Amino acid sequence: MPGKTKLPVLPLRGVLVFPNMVLHLDVGRQRSIVALEKAMMKENLILLVAQKDAKTDEPAIEDLYPVGTEAKIKQMIKLPGGTIRVLVEGLKRLKLTKLLTDQDYLEAEVKPFKSRKKKTPEIEARIRSILYQFEQYTKLSRKVPPEALVTVSDIDDPGRFADMVASHLSMKLEQKQEILEAVDPGERLEKLSIILSHEIEVLEIERKINLRVRKQMEKTQKEYYLREQMKAIQKELGETDERMAEADEYRDKIAEAKLPEEVEEKALKEVERLEKMPPAAAEGTVIRTYLDWLLELPWSVETKDRLDLDMAEKILEEDHYGLQKVKERIIEYLAVRQLAEKLKGPILCLIGPPGVGKTSLARSVARALERNFVRISLGGVRDEAEIRGHRRTYIGALPGRIIQGMRQAKSKNPVFLMDEIDKMSTDFRGDPSSALLEVLDPEQNNSFSDHYIEVPFDLSQVMFITTGNTTYNIPRPLLDRMELIHIPGYTEEDKVEIARQYLIPKQLKENGLSEGNLELSENAVRRIIREYTREAGVRNLERNISAICRKVAREVVRERGKHVKITRQNLHKYLGIPRYRYGAAEKEDEIGVATGLAWTETGGDLLSIEITLMKGKGKMTLTGQLGDVMQESAKAAMSYIRSRADSLGLAKDFYENIDIHIHVPEGAIPKDGPSAGIAMATALASALTRTPIRRDVTMTGEITLRGRVLPIGGVKEKILAAHRAGIKYILMPAENRRDLSDIPPQVRRKVEVKMVEHMDEVLELALAGPIGPGEDDGEKKGETKIKRDDLDVRNENRDPAVPH
Repeated sequence: MPGKTKLPVLPLRGVLVFPNMVLHLDVGRQRSIVALEKAMMKENLILLVAQKDAKTDEPAIEDLYPVGTEAKIKQMIKLPGGTIRVLVEGLKRLKLTKLLTDQDYLEAEVKPFKSRKKKTPEIEARIRSILYQFEQYTKLSRKVPPEALVTVSDIDDPGRFADMVASHLSMKLEQKQEILEAVDPGERLEKLSIILSHEIEVLEIERKINLRVRKQMEKTQKEYYLREQMKAIQKELGETDERMAEADEYRDKIAEAKLPEEVEEKALKEVERLEKMPPAAAEGTVIRTYLDWLLELPWSVETKDRLDLDMAEKILEEDHYGLQKVKERIIEYLAVRQLAEKLKGPILCLIGPPGVGKTSLARSVARALERNFVRISLGGVRDEAEIRGHRRTYIGALPGRIIQGMRQAKSKNPVFLMDEIDKMSTDFRGDPSSALLEVLDPEQNNSFSDHYIEVPFDLSQVMFITTGNTTYNIPRPLLDRMELIHIPGYTEEDKVEIARQYLIPKQLKENGLSEGNLELSENAVRRIIREYTREAGVRNLERNISAICRKVAREVVRERGKHVKITRQNLHKYLGIPRYRYGAAEKEDEIGVATGLAWTETGGDLLSIEITLMKGKGKMTLTGQLGDVMQESAKAAMSYIRSRADSLGLAKDFYENIDIHIHVPEGAIPKDGPSAGIAMATALASALTRTPIRRDVTMTGEITLRGRVLPIGGVKEKILAAHRAGIKYILMPAENRRDLSDIPPQVRRKVEVKMVEHMDEVLELALAGPIGPGEDDGEKKGETKIKRDDLDVRNENRDPAVPH
């Protein structure tokens, strides 16, 4: 066929015809049917060209591959529906140079390729290699008939050999087109060899996978068949195998539990062990207990959080008065939870004195979030196995408290309260706080490992809340993993509101009383707070209200329908005489007696410091169970007084002829810390100069040898203690000014805080008269007129929150 020739074109979708290949084609497009009819008029020849995209209905030249196959139409059959089935035989390769689309069928100008039939030793070697590969391919592939190998091996022409082998391979259309476009037989054989190698490798992998799957299926089917046979035999014999029934029951439970893959694999292995054990084996009980624990843990059970901020805020306000910082933190968590679905549970640590509502607050958080709640107490825990569990090798082994708590919670995202985290013990028997490092670390607790369970458990969605009275006993690494929220003690106003809104209704209900039986006036509640309790929380207040309710209940039982009104005047009939004197300040100004402020685990408290001078040889005695730091503060105060002897009107050697005794009452209670330094110095100055100390002034601050007043801690608790005791004025280090923002407004209005930087200012404000030697104590008391100008003069327009 010299030069260019025109041939009708039949575009092929998803199929390709090689030379010397006979194939049936179904033709349905109208233009293709017309092309077939035109071809029948021209020696039955047609050009078969593959489309690049099978979805194209009206292909242009750019939609067709540039090389096609000239084919002879052997047979045409019309099928129902207008489709024509045509039998074609590929003849030779042709290059498509131009596509004519202006007719009702496609016609192309084509150009033949030059024939290359030279057979070289290299081509011969390639043919042998491909023949070996094709033999392997036919063994692995079920799609190639065995006789195809015989047909192919009889072909001597290299090009025709390559085309015939390619026609039997399951290749992509692009790969087949590459072979079709490879006009040179050597190039064609090389490409074919590469494709065959890849196909053999894939078939080999498929064979291995199929073999593995078949073996697994055969094993499962075999086991099922044998089990069913054993059941049938036992049924016929009237026997039952409890072990098999129990194993099947466990398998059903494992299938229903939706366990993680690793856990399910572990559980099924344990079931197999149980199935093979004799019925009386002791190990069987251990395995059953283990499986029960695995199946009862909430691996995939999760409750839906209530993310309504207003509702959560309402619930928290209903359950607790005050505690704004904690409530704000929970609302913030809910807000972030709405914006970010995958959020790790926070780890909060509530630190505060007893009775302020730390434990009950955690329950309120769970109620606000609509999560399950679980609580464990860590007080006295001294063994690491209490947290991580015991290994199953021990008799009576159990999981640790964390896993036990999760089983009790019945969901993977509860509110988990760890109470009294500061009361854990650490000794030679173990360090449980180190085991908690993994639990309370959001980066690690998604795969918490318990010694008993032996598979990782996800704790990342748990909201952990820990509580404690102080941070002193909590190890630093553990403290670093938690978000600290300090909860201070309640003010008197807070306690009155808590009693009115929560405690009185609760105790009325618990003691079977109604509001018509008992009326407790506000003044009576205030008197209970001031004279019958002295605490940072409200536990003793609740106990006293409960005691009143019990006594009223007795009266109501004797006289039905009785109404009891308790006022400030008749309160003592129900609670007895007051236990505390409200206002622990001294009744009158005294020499050598200063009132300091102390911080304790139960909140703030007042600290009296008494100093007595006696004739002696300069000895200083300290009593009242004072710690080393407090004793050093007393010595520093004494050194300051000696350095200021001239300005205080004292002889330079005044200390050589006297003994000084410093005593802090309540001697059974250990005391330590530097914050009583300025109180000791003031008491010393008062005793040595015979000048009284004002009874309505209390002070706190560390003293240096040069008389500087250094900052201290526990400011809020100390100011609340002064407020409870009826103190009017507090002297405090100037550097603690920033801590005053936490003080409630109602306290700031009743207690004036004076910021001091030097001991000279303290003496000027605290002593009730001019400094200097005077008469004896008795005379001084009667004659001293106290000047209060420095403290009493206030600017009416000044904000009470800002100290002056």
